Amino acid sequence: MILVCGEALIDFFVSETPAGGLKTEAVLGGSPFNVAIALARLGEQASFCGGLSSDHFGSLLTARLVREHVDLTYSVRSDCLTTLSIVATDSAGHPTYAFHGEGKADRQVTEADLSAPLRDDIKAITFGSYTLAVTPVSDAYLALARREASRRVISLDPNLRPTVTPDMAAWRRRFNDFLAIADIVKASEEDIAIAYGAEADIADIAESWLKAGAALVLITRGPDGAIGFLKSGERVTVPGRSITVVDTVGAGDTFHAALLADLGRQGMLHKSKLRDLNTEGLRRTMHYAVAASSITCTRQGADLPTHEEVLAVLHMDNVCNV
Repeated sequence: MILVCGEALIDFFVSETPAGGLKTEAVLGGSPFNVAIALARLGEQASFCGGLSSDHFGSLLTARLVREHVDLTYSVRSDCLTTLSIVATDSAGHPTYAFHGEGKADRQVTEADLSAPLRDDIKAITFGSYTLAVTPVSDAYLALARREASRRVISLDPNLRPTVTPDMAAWRRRFNDFLAIADIVKASEEDIAIAYGAEADIADIAESWLKAGAALVLITRGPDGAIGFLKSGERVTVPGRSITVVDTVGAGDTFHAALLADLGRQGMLHKSKLRDLNTEGLRRTMHYAVAASSITCTRQGADLPTHEEVLAVLHMDNVCNV
């Protein structure tokens, strides 16, 4: 089982009508929420650890996780309201976000809420998005990560949202706290540009993360695929797939879930084994993750693929994967 820590919220997709009005569509979302569901659809047992409101939206989020067979043992129920995220997409399908989340359920998780021992079958814990950096939830997650890091794989996805965490210096300090105990870091080129500047070299940043302690770093590059960096110094590059993009919401979440699911299938999702991952194994995982995320990009609003759908794409592309 993989424990997914972070937010569950409501995305409001906003677009302009031909008459000049606004059309909105409310969708259940949040990066870690998507990761948990993607893991379940890809055949991995997933448990969600985040604040879920008792309001109507929180009830919908909870019901969706249950329907997707995501375990809720470690979720934290709250009377605080659900965060609302306004999502607008440009002509290329790239989203921009505005958050209404101050004091909401996903941010109010405390260290006391996460004090219970974890099940022995939890082999990895993921942390991501803005709950890495906003208090009190970031303090609670950091305490959990430090407590469990010696026994379980820790995976990070910064998934930066500057409208929520505009102080990049403060974000980098907190991210470095998590980085010191991380085994896997998955990030996008956009994340690196936001956090370290547009001129930052992704290879230099990846190498610095490896030196900080990570065994594996994956950088996604949108239509250009992804680059993987191993502790040994070896690199693997996998190209993107030619698709018609509807939007990119949930693509990074799908990639993160898919890489963890495939590493698990290879028996590599353990702290000791992960550092023995070779380029052949990494290339297989990256092809799987790129294929999975490409499927999400052909759909509206983070409609995440199943394992069978990913295998069908790999077969169509003549990529060897199991």
